[in-house]
Amino acid sequence: MKSLRVQSIVLLAVLFLGFAVSCRKSKTAVYLNNFSYTNAENIPAISAHRGGKGIFGYPENCLETMMYVNDKINAIFEIDVAQTKDGKLVLMHDNAINRTTTGDGLLRKLTYKELSRYNLVDDYGTVTDFKVPLFSDVVKWSMANNVILTVDVKRGVSQHSVIKAIQGLHAQSTCILITYDLEQAKSAHELAPELMLSVSARNEEEFNRLLGSRIPTQNMVAFTGTRLSPTEHYKSIHNEGVLCILGTLGNLDKHAQARGDQLYLSWVNKGIDILATDRPIEAYNAIYNTIEK
Repeated sequence: MKSLRVQSIVLLAVLFLGFAVSCRKSKTAVYLNNFSYTNAENIPAISAHRGGKGIFGYPENCLETMMYVNDKINAIFEIDVAQTKDGKLVLMHDNAINRTTTGDGLLRKLTYKELSRYNLVDDYGTVTDFKVPLFSDVVKWSMANNVILTVDVKRGVSQHSVIKAIQGLHAQSTCILITYDLEQAKSAHELAPELMLSVSARNEEEFNRLLGSRIPTQNMVAFTGTRLSPTEHYKSIHNEGVLCILGTLGNLDKHAQARGDQLYLSWVNKGIDILATDRPIEAYNAIYNTIEK
């Protein structure tokens, strides 16, 4: 007989599935003021790292890639925000544009007009017709399609400028700002107390420091790292009404690819609410298709 915990997880996964199906039909909005463990049935269980990676013909941090993935699955999209020489906020992970575009050089030394001369390249080296997107265009698309973004502010970019852009677009119910330590989280909350924050909670000590801050738990989504934690850690986070994100990107994705995608469901069963992955479509199918059967 299954334990109560396993039964609860199966029920949660079924609820995830039901939401995904209904969202595909009705495009129901996921409002961030309900983005909590107590409302977990309304939260997509997949976060596409860098907007979607490893898809032939579709580069990372590309609006067309997010459109493609969004047509197939219900997901959150993690994106990287960088800044050009003339102050335009764009999607780019690296300091240099060599790896992901047909150009070369440092992004901060290029104007947006200069950057627009180049095309994006997928993870296999295939040149596409797609361009580096403006952050504002991606946010507008997400708002029009009820898609949640988690926004990673790259080094050298002002946190305040990204928050100001989100506020200017009235996108606070669409964007979760990623922070990496308590000081970043506190400064973001001071600048925009209405924003949801992805906060680093890799262990009990980190999470307890967050609880001791002035940041309300209803503003938190807990990133628990790229390694599995004890189930008690996830329970502690859930007890505060906060959702848990596990970064499967990297080693855990490789384990699933080598040993079988059913590992994704096993990680959800341990208490994970959202998987941040480089294999969003495979992870989604492993969770929802298994439950559906």
